[in-house]
Amino acid sequence: MDSLTQIALGSAVAVAVMGRRTAVWKSALWGAIAGTLPDLDAFIDHGDAVLNMVLHRGESHALFYLTLFSPLLAWLVSRLHGEGALFRRWWLALWLVLITHPLLDTMTVYGTQLLLPFTNHPFGVGSVFIIDPVYTVPLIVGVVFALAAPRIGLRANAIGLLLSSAYLVWSVAAQQHVAQVARESLREQGIAADRLLVTPAPFNTVLWRVVAMGPEQYAEGHYSLLDGSTHIDWRRYDRGAALAERHATVEGLRRMAAFTHGFFRVQEDEGRLYVTDLRMGQEPSYTFHFDLGTAAERANGPRPSRMEGMRVDVEQGLDWLWRRLRGERLLPPGLVAPAPR
Repeated sequence: MDSLTQIALGSAVAVAVMGRRTAVWKSALWGAIAGTLPDLDAFIDHGDAVLNMVLHRGESHALFYLTLFSPLLAWLVSRLHGEGALFRRWWLALWLVLITHPLLDTMTVYGTQLLLPFTNHPFGVGSVFIIDPVYTVPLIVGVVFALAAPRIGLRANAIGLLLSSAYLVWSVAAQQHVAQVARESLREQGIAADRLLVTPAPFNTVLWRVVAMGPEQYAEGHYSLLDGSTHIDWRRYDRGAALAERHATVEGLRRMAAFTHGFFRVQEDEGRLYVTDLRMGQEPSYTFHFDLGTAAERANGPRPSRMEGMRVDVEQGLDWLWRRLRGERLLPPGLVAPAPR
């Protein structure tokens, strides 16, 4: 999730746990700091664009390491404020702040390596977008009330946490409903798919994007809970299966195949190999699109990959998002004609 959301969640959790045992500003401040700490790994440059992606949300987001770190952070905070008697309470508060950060990240589709060092499997529910005001605003309002009027604000903070948590539950329920609609639509239209991805469109959980991966192609469609029917208009694209098999030993491609759980596309253009993460973005624009170089470049030893993200026009994209969310049947921005079958 975005930094503002993690700050708001960290503050809300710390304020809820510390209550009136310490000044609300202290718990809100340290909750915000601890809620930000796991994302500092984003500043580490591994010298390769694919590595920067797949190693983000690694050790700094692992529940085991965060649990080990929490008593040290609690000891420093309690000593700094002369509240040694509250060490255990600070420990509980900051431990919860630290671990709720990666747990919330897991609700997005990116991939969070929660269980390092035991497994580097990237977990991702994918039921919320990385920025969702409906989740974030109740947290911010609750923390602001707690800071402004602690007596009644602590209750408002608790309500904010309850509402945001309920929204996560709703997102999973909506995701499962859309997945069922998508499976039925694929069956009715005779589209073969061995795996299905259902993720929300930006900033909401009403409009959903669905990707169905087949042996040679993948199909993309959108479904809004406000659509008048359960029919999904699927657009099909070549996934580059032959290219992926031919270049399976290329390090960047191998890592992306594992990290995306198979939701990737491989292309070749003028001798250059490209791999695209199909989970984030939509046709024809994707956030994570990597240049893996030419065969000659790779033959000379390891060649760092480069990210060439493809961005949609923001104004055009927001207009499409709002209209499609309300049930209008529109092609995504950049698609001016039906995709080839």
